[in-house]
Amino acid sequence: MNDWPDRRTGDRSERYGRGSASPQPEGARSMPHIQRRPAQPRTPQRPQVPPQSQGYDDRYQDGGYQDGGYGNSPEPGYDSGYNTGQVYGSGSGGSDGRGGGGRRGGGDGGYVQGRPAPDWRRRIKLGALILVVTVLAVSISTYFWADSKLKREVDLSKVIERPESGDGTNYLIVGSDSREGMSAEEKKRLRTGSAEGKRTDSMMILHDGSNGPTLISLPRDSNVEIPTFVGSESGKKFEGTGRQVKLNAAYAEDGPELLVRTVEFNTGLHIDHYVEIGFGGFAKIVDAIGGVEMDIPKAFKDKKSGADFQAGKQTLNGEQSLAFVRTRYAFAGSDLDRTKNQQKFLAALASQTATPSTILNPFKLYPTMGAGLDTLIVDKDMSLWALGNMFFAMKGVTGGDGTSMNMPISGSVGGNLVWDKAKVKQLVQQLNNDEKVTVKGN
Repeated sequence: MNDWPDRRTGDRSERYGRGSASPQPEGARSMPHIQRRPAQPRTPQRPQVPPQSQGYDDRYQDGGYQDGGYGNSPEPGYDSGYNTGQVYGSGSGGSDGRGGGGRRGGGDGGYVQGRPAPDWRRRIKLGALILVVTVLAVSISTYFWADSKLKREVDLSKVIERPESGDGTNYLIVGSDSREGMSAEEKKRLRTGSAEGKRTDSMMILHDGSNGPTLISLPRDSNVEIPTFVGSESGKKFEGTGRQVKLNAAYAEDGPELLVRTVEFNTGLHIDHYVEIGFGGFAKIVDAIGGVEMDIPKAFKDKKSGADFQAGKQTLNGEQSLAFVRTRYAFAGSDLDRTKNQQKFLAALASQTATPSTILNPFKLYPTMGAGLDTLIVDKDMSLWALGNMFFAMKGVTGGDGTSMNMPISGSVGGNLVWDKAKVKQLVQQLNNDEKVTVKGN
């Protein structure tokens, strides 16, 4: 007996419906015009957004068309040609398949690709790290470049019978009339002459201590005694005979080593470092920073140095600056007045060079450093750190933290200036103890 209603039997060929004579489903027989094709793999392309005015109805989901008017919905596996991970139309409904994060931008009908928000904190950290690494790399390369340019030619170990060191650091700063590296045209323009060799044109002691810097000029015409010394080149010992000469004669006789020996012997002050710069380097430094502004209280002119200045504030170029610091015959005080101008100018040069506009500008910093280092001569123990401290101590002289003065003078003999021994002794004692300087110079 058959338990199936309407004469349905267990025959597989008859289970699709009453009266069916075909093994195919009825739906397939009722729509013979539809021919399914196997889905072809296609390259994902960004579809064109239909214009809003065409009344596009955003009701495609998961490849099927809902609430439409074409009868049956496509069966699973039907390829409609639309990418369900993209959203079209105005701001209603839709999802990018990642929790709704793909639809951003509202109902303007536009398409916005979903992507994670940028991690600004990470970007800032990365940028800061790159900046630090770059600054360190530039600083390290600048250090080695500058260090390689230092001419460490003065050997202070050859100086004998030296006084004990005191507190603070003492620099002997020398401006020489060296024409090394200067062309014939430059010598003519700067009025340096063409004398062979070199002599000291200015000498100063800069003390850098806890009570502020002290800058002391040593007039080149100072009357001093040449002590016993060892020749810097020959190594031969020369016994002192009590000879009295001008201070610049010591440099002319045996160079920087004898000059240091003579200064230490006549003052009792230990010199820690030696720094020398020639005419050419001096002028190039000034030109590299764009000139030095000076306030000249009184007009003066000097044919020998080429100086011709009016009173008032003005910016001096390299040529004018060299004439300014070399002039002596235009002043009643001769060398004493010249040393005062030299102090004033060097302090202004240091103050105007150590500024952010120079230090942070490589187009000014490197030419300035290069101009100075090319002609700078220092002792063998001089480091860039010590040289930098000297530079900023020089700047402090004009910043109100320091003192500038001439070596105390008591009179003259044979045209040479005689130092006041009592005041010199007191001055040296205050410097060695790093005390505030109360001694007054000329």
